Amino acid sequence: MIINDLRDQFVDYIENEKRLSENTVRAYRNDLGEFCRYCEEKNKQDTADISERHIKSYLIFLNEKGIEKISISRKLSALRSLFKYAFSRDIVSKNPALQIQNPKIKKKLPEITSADNILNVYELAKIYDKEPLLVAAIFEALYGCSLRVSELCSITLNDLDISKGTLKVKGKGSKVRIVPVGDKSKIVFKEYLNSYPAENQNSELFRTSNGRKLYPRYVYRIVNKYLSMVTDIKKKSPHILRHSSATHMLDNGADLRAVKEILGHENLSTTQIYTHVSIERLKSAYKKSHPKS
Repeated sequence: MIINDLRDQFVDYIENEKRLSENTVRAYRNDLGEFCRYCEEKNKQDTADISERHIKSYLIFLNEKGIEKISISRKLSALRSLFKYAFSRDIVSKNPALQIQNPKIKKKLPEITSADNILNVYELAKIYDKEPLLVAAIFEALYGCSLRVSELCSITLNDLDISKGTLKVKGKGSKVRIVPVGDKSKIVFKEYLNSYPAENQNSELFRTSNGRKLYPRYVYRIVNKYLSMVTDIKKKSPHILRHSSATHMLDNGADLRAVKEILGHENLSTTQIYTHVSIERLKSAYKKSHPKS
């Protein structure tokens, strides 16, 4: 089979059978498309001719282009999935990417902001924004409920049960989880809903005053604008609020497995990075305040 045809067949599989998110499918399509172009340049378009050595030469090529190691690892992961799929359907006799190791990456701890900074955002929104209740609701969903921005944009009114204090969230891979909604979040959401009444239970929960659905780019602009007013951390994206939420829960004694379920992580190891953030914060506090430091 020609590598381009395999790529198209695999993308169709993850989109329509695995039902992965639109962003994930797009990332696979782009990463595998780059590999297909490399194969064309090297005249290795038949999957039978693609060996472990050829894939390693592709990784060297990416490295020499100055591609970051974390991006190279992602592209290699896409190739493993592609050839695993091909092997399971007898398209290839073996997975040539299976034994190739990821480049070693020094893990960066996620940046976070403080709960006080987020409270300050609510006050600033009253001064600088025409829709302060929407700003507060967005921050409360991302921080108070630990949501991804894509999850926030897809939630309907029917997913929120304020009386029970729960929010039904469709996460990665269309996996559904129930997230607790705290008393402070309830207050914010109630105030927002009183000013932004929905047409019906299936309407998007978060909408502008004109009734328009929110999109990730809009949410990013809002979050970036207000985080820029309260913090000097390098990244000011919606995911910072999710990082902050997880770290603050662990700082206050939350069980790691409970945090994993709230975040919707598939593996506990993904959640464990926030324990490292908490430890680093403890070290920092120790150095600043302990007489023996």
